[in-house]
Amino acid sequence: MLIRLLYLGFRIFCFFFRPVRTGVRVMMIRDDHVILVRQTYVPGWFMPGGGVKRGETLDQAARREAREETGAELGEITFLGAYTNFSEWKTDHNILFLCRDFAFVGGPDLEVAEVRDFSLEELPDDLWPGHRRRLEEFRAGVVPPQTGEW
Repeated sequence: MLIRLLYLGFRIFCFFFRPVRTGVRVMMIRDDHVILVRQTYVPGWFMPGGGVKRGETLDQAARREAREETGAELGEITFLGAYTNFSEWKTDHNILFLCRDFAFVGGPDLEVAEVRDFSLEELPDDLWPGHRRRLEEFRAGVVPPQTGEW
């Protein structure tokens, strides 16, 4: 409940201050399945990810977020693109990575309600639109644009 209230407070902050933020997302794929997370404070499914912290590289942020949200340690990761999202009165820059080499060594933090793998052929209905676009491009073998709208 506290996390939901904090999220509501953040949305109010965004309405008044219109922040510009940088975040990372990791497309964790193995055997035609993708790892997705469901947060405790917002409905729907997402690729693991979150904000980049001060003094942290994009690579470090992607690895930290994957570990925090899924309990996985990432091996080699590949940069796929940088996308922008203008929803909810803010400007978010999402840096997308692909990882096919990961191992679960723990569990998710309290921010995550559920971690599941889904077939790329049967993605959940409530997968957020930008995440769906990137996964459908990957599944179709389309090289996505390296910039654009999330």
